[in-house]
Amino acid sequence: MPTKAPTDLRSQFPALAQEVNGKPLAYLDNASTTQRPAVVLEAMQCFYQHDNANVHRGVHALSQRATDEFDAARSTVAKFIHASNANSVIFTKGCTESINLVAATWGFQNIREGDRVLVSTMEHHANIVPWQVATERAGAVVEPVPIFDDCSLDMEALESMLKKGRAKVVAVKHVCNASGTVNPIGEITKLAHEHGAVVMIDGAQGLAHQAVDVQALDVDFYSIASHKVYGPMGFGALYGKPEHLEGMPPYQTGGGMIRSVSFEETIYAAVPDKFEPGTPNVAGAIGLARALDWVTEVGLDRIQAVEHELGRSCTEQLQDVPGVRIIGTAPGKASIVSFVMEQAHPHDVGTILDSEGVAVRTGQHCCHPLLDRMGVPATTRASISVYNNEEDIDSLMRGVKRVAQLFG
Repeated sequence: MPTKAPTDLRSQFPALAQEVNGKPLAYLDNASTTQRPAVVLEAMQCFYQHDNANVHRGVHALSQRATDEFDAARSTVAKFIHASNANSVIFTKGCTESINLVAATWGFQNIREGDRVLVSTMEHHANIVPWQVATERAGAVVEPVPIFDDCSLDMEALESMLKKGRAKVVAVKHVCNASGTVNPIGEITKLAHEHGAVVMIDGAQGLAHQAVDVQALDVDFYSIASHKVYGPMGFGALYGKPEHLEGMPPYQTGGGMIRSVSFEETIYAAVPDKFEPGTPNVAGAIGLARALDWVTEVGLDRIQAVEHELGRSCTEQLQDVPGVRIIGTAPGKASIVSFVMEQAHPHDVGTILDSEGVAVRTGQHCCHPLLDRMGVPATTRASISVYNNEEDIDSLMRGVKRVAQLFG
């Protein structure tokens, strides 16, 4: 079985031991995807080496073991987000599929001509475009909720928009991937429910940095991306309130999501099976569950303390560089530092940083409306995780200063 995580966090991540362009890797692209600790890799390898079989469909030993691990993974996810019932957790390919599932099923049943879907201006395209498709089909509209210059959500504007009536959905991120803004989810949910709207939370950046209690937050839907929280790519989950999930039609159909089939009638299986057709990604579920266990073992308080301190240090040092502008300065923001330099385009900044062994993300971060609002075509984004350290920030700053010298 996978070994227990050692005390030294950085040494648990094999990818971080390498050099890039002859320099020690400083991996600061965690908002795009985190690295995986050895215990996650081992858990997935263990499944493939010893328990590889399909689930819920066999009586032999391997199938039974695989089924037990798969079901246990769902329970682990439910416990981590404080869901009251494991069946409220639907396994998906990630946040994109989760949001599309809600928009195409709940939206199909509930959004009607003349209705409104309120989407924050800071949203990732994955929490904008599905609602555009759903409203276009229904004859409804998507309306952007404005943000302030520091990239925080305008809560008074949201309340005013809700008071106008016929708002069916409020779609908002837990944590903004482009600015680090942490949205007041509990307050947003309370407002939305007072005016009859359901809330779709894009939790892609939330789970690795913020405590999530879906019952306390009273969210209707919350999406999870495994690869943002030290788990495997191509896997994730959707939490939905049971009363919503029970009434929603299937998103896709096929084997495993039916109770009985005849040419006269098909009867669908109960939730969560109703939303999980075909052979599931068992190793993905196991990897995500082990990643969440790892977060629990390390402690979210410890993770937040490390990330906060490094984020503060990174921000302060960047602000001392002439020509640098930080995009996203909301109070209490997460450890995501987006910036632009007067001297150079973000792609040039990213290329030079890569030559120094520093991995950052450059571009629009799938947040075109946000960057349009901020008046910039793209940014350079350094995003911090618990395995980063001051040496990584030092490497970033050496690269930024080199950019300033070359283009200054």
